Formats: sequence, C-alpha cells, structure tokens
Amino acid sequence: MQGPKDPFVLAGKEYHSRLIVGTGKYKDFAETKRAIEASGAEIVTVAVRRVNITDPNQENLLDYIDPKQYTVLPNTAGCYNAADAVRTCRLAREAGVGNMVKLEVIGDDKTLFPDIPGTLEAARTLVDEGFIVLPYIHDDPISCKKLEDMGCAAVMPLAAPIGSGLGIRNPYNIRIILEHSSVPVIVDAGVGTASDAAVALEMGCDAVLMNTAIAAAKDPILMADAMRQGVEAGRKAYLAGRMGKKLYATASSPLDGMIA
Repeated sequence: MQGPKDPFVLAGKEYHSRLIVGTGKYKDFAETKRAIEASGAEIVTVAVRRVNITDPNQENLLDYIDPKQYTVLPNTAGCYNAADAVRTCRLAREAGVGNMVKLEVIGDDKTLFPDIPGTLEAARTLVDEGFIVLPYIHDDPISCKKLEDMGCAAVMPLAAPIGSGLGIRNPYNIRIILEHSSVPVIVDAGVGTASDAAVALEMGCDAVLMNTAIAAAKDPILMADAMRQGVEAGRKAYLAGRMGKKLYATASSPLDGMIA
C-alpha cells in the first residue's frame, strides 16, 4: 500500500491503495475474496447485472466483501445504451450500495469498446441525479475532457480492449489526457501483468483498474500480490522522477580527478 503521505484521493475520500479490482471470472466468491485481500485494493467494482449484490435470498458477494472495509463500486457492464446504464445505477443505489458508480456503455460485443455518445448521455443524466460517476471511455483526450467538464469525478481511459492483456497501446494519448485532466485518471481495461500496471503509474496515472489480468492468471492470488507490488513500484518511480533518456552512454563514475 502507499504510505499516508501519498494518498489516492477520489471524490474527496483518501485511499492508500491505487489498485482497483473487479470481481468477475473467479471460480467462486471465496477465491474472489482471497484475491482482493492479496491485492491490497480498497475499492472493489462489481457488475450489477452479472454478480448478485441486490438479492439477499441468493448467494451474495457482499457476504464475502464487507462494505465497511471496502468501497463497493457498482458498474454497468453489459449495458449497451444509456437508458440501461442509468437504470442499473439506480438499482444499485436503491439496494444501498452507494452512489459512486463505474459507468460503462458498450458499443459492440466484439470489441467491447465504449459507445462515446451513449457514455456522454448517461454520464450527464447520472451527474444530474447526484451520482459520483467514473466513466470507462476510449483513450480519447476530447471525450475525457467533456466528461470531466460535465462533472465526472474521474476519467477511466482504456489501455487496450477489455480482457485483452495487451497493456498500454497508446501511451501518447494517455499522456495528453493526463496533461489536460484535473480529475483522477484511472487506466481501465487491457492490463495483463504487473509491468503494465507499473507503466501506468510511472506515467502519472492516479490508479489502475483490472479484473481479468488477476482472475485469469494461473495463480490469481499470487498475481493479485504481484499487481499490488507493480502499482506500488510504479507510483514510487513516478514520485522519484526517472532519469532522462539519452542516445549515448554516460559514465556512471565521475571523470574528474582520474589518475593518468
């Protein structure tokens, strides 16, 4: 975890961990719980349409994840239009999960890329209704700025397609988003391993969100711990300030005073 001198501030609340994890694709809720614990995450996102957090009469993820210990972040995965996404967020709030939501409006089944007009429409409605909105969006600086300007609490540009594990495909756009954002930038989707997470944090991203990279690993618990360490190392490297890149070598030891 990050130390108390470097908190991750999201919607006015401080967190020590800059790793946000999902809860899908695990073999059972028990494994989900173990992976979350190993990751050190304090924010856990849940697909309202796919994982039960609203029906107390069925096995409920919240029986394994204490909402007093974690910030539960409902998401609208599986929604393909603004109306469905807004309805899903309202359902989560009515169930008492809270009013901070991860907004996803998906454009198609093949790429799972976000539908930009639908995302903007849903975000505007949810912000007006008092939700704290964290939108999943393309690595597009213009869309990110529009979402920030309408009142979203963070922007969540993808690194690569959901579940692809390709890592950050367009670091240049991410850098532009960082340069122009005054809200947290959270890399979402496409992270495959700990070095991908480290790169995102080294660039200056405030946090990274992942699910498949941990859940689909051969050892999800060990990968969760690796991701925790990758995020921590990346953040420390960013704060330390890396050396500049040079075309030619530079002697590690000073040349002045050398004996002839």
